[in-house]
Amino acid sequence: MSAYRVTQRAALADRKPVVRTGVSLEALAEGTVLHLLARPNTALPEIIGDAALSGLSLRSVSVGQWFAVGRVALRYEDLDAIQQKLKPVADVVDQSHGRVGILVRGPHATHVLAKGTAIDLTDATFPVGQSSTALIGHIAAHITRTEQDAFELLVLRGFAESLWDDLVRMSLEFS
Repeated sequence: MSAYRVTQRAALADRKPVVRTGVSLEALAEGTVLHLLARPNTALPEIIGDAALSGLSLRSVSVGQWFAVGRVALRYEDLDAIQQKLKPVADVVDQSHGRVGILVRGPHATHVLAKGTAIDLTDATFPVGQSSTALIGHIAAHITRTEQDAFELLVLRGFAESLWDDLVRMSLEFS
């Protein structure tokens, strides 16, 4: 019987940041992405309080669902503690290895993203902290405005390279 070792390559690990005039793209380090599915009639403050204690930021996915996102991968013990704490109000599904983050930043970030999505990303309709799931081209992504000129995209791992390549092409105008 032969032994083999499975090595997991971080998605987009070989992609260097792309810096153009007024826009940049950066593959984010893989951290934590937890999908929270609330029990019926659960108040958002209950979920927010528990996620905030863990250093995670909450992003709305749909009614009764959120992503709790952090830049650092949680240890198993910490994940278990969150699951136990939220058990009365929500189910927790670890999506950390299944989703990849891409940061699109700069004054032209909305122009680049507008080439691929039908969502109105202007300040008035999509302020800082706003999240939405949408298609970018043919790829579903979760978009969050994290700063005035910065958007974090969460995409399924299998689509990360394709979305990255699309974003690079969409930003060529600003070379």
